[in-house]
Amino acid sequence: MIDGTAGVSGHRHADERLLDDPKALAERDPGGMLRHTASAGAQVRESAALAAEANLSVLGGEGRPRAVVIAGIGTAGRTGDVLATVAGPRCPVPVIPHRSAGVPGWVGAADVVIAVSASGRSPEALGAAEAAHRRGARLVAVGPPDSPLQSMAERARAPFIPVPRRAPARASLWALTVPVLLAARALDLVKVNEADLAETAARLDADADRSRPNAESFVNPAKSLALGLAGSIPIVWGSSPLASVAARRFGDTLSANARYPVVTGALGEAGRGRVGLLDGVFGGLAEGERDIFADPDESVGEETRLRLVLLRDGGLNPEDDADEPLAVEERRADAVQTLAERRGVRCDVVTAEGGSALERLASLVAVPDFASIYLALAHGLDPMAVPAITEMKELSNQ
Repeated sequence: MIDGTAGVSGHRHADERLLDDPKALAERDPGGMLRHTASAGAQVRESAALAAEANLSVLGGEGRPRAVVIAGIGTAGRTGDVLATVAGPRCPVPVIPHRSAGVPGWVGAADVVIAVSASGRSPEALGAAEAAHRRGARLVAVGPPDSPLQSMAERARAPFIPVPRRAPARASLWALTVPVLLAARALDLVKVNEADLAETAARLDADADRSRPNAESFVNPAKSLALGLAGSIPIVWGSSPLASVAARRFGDTLSANARYPVVTGALGEAGRGRVGLLDGVFGGLAEGERDIFADPDESVGEETRLRLVLLRDGGLNPEDDADEPLAVEERRADAVQTLAERRGVRCDVVTAEGGSALERLASLVAVPDFASIYLALAHGLDPMAVPAITEMKELSNQ
């Protein structure tokens, strides 16, 4: 018998003390989500090696494609967003993430389809691979070895990059993303070299060390971010296209790991409407009634308020190489921080670092990934086991 509380355990209010107790964290994370997330740097290295063994050079033999479609759902689908933003506005062909079964109706022999699945059996990736083969499009598949997706790739005589499933899909972003980037590089669509990959892996390793379970909250950026978000409605905005991909990724992990509702997107879009949330009943109106003399430790149970997380990129490209001038993005980010401050809405800022687009993306993803897990653990939730996801699959498969 399934009811509304089946398998759900935890507590509504976050317990800050849990985050500074490594033993308690380990007990509440039996599936090892913290450990899986800390493997991001290793995922980059392993997937790069596996892609090198897959002989992707054959992709370039037929010349540049008309378009590239990246087919997948969930974290696999997010790899298409990463490719599009790392390739940038000067990419010579359209890069199109596709999250439905099959492929767009215009796909044909002039195009490339990259089918991605962490399980190797998602209907979206399998349907896209089959449709690509049927229409004569070039196909690349990324997924676990000995999976239905590998079988499909072999039938189509298409390159297959075997990525072992060592973690849940949402903790496998980098394992799935690197093969997609290297397939695009073989098509001469994106510039990602070995140094970029090595620096990105090193960045992920360093952020995992800063966010490790035995680092106390006051020096651990992920725990600090988690505690700031506790009990709030998070709004996560990215200042640039690259930072917006990281913002949406944070929304994915906050929803799945911590079970928090979250608003995400690009700051440019937010400035055309969603910035009005700062004035609303969870923003300025609520903050205007806050007792500034109240003890923050005694605020448990007070009404929910917004918490803004701003992911700032700063950019690498010259202004004529970007969708918008860097100065515009910087002014917009400064403006939203000022708006939040005037309304009393608390704001956390994560600033990108690194010498390549890929490393900068990693610097905006790593700490928030850990923060979503620490937020779940502070509420006594197992970030690995999400009963609603399991029930959704069971009910859908009926």
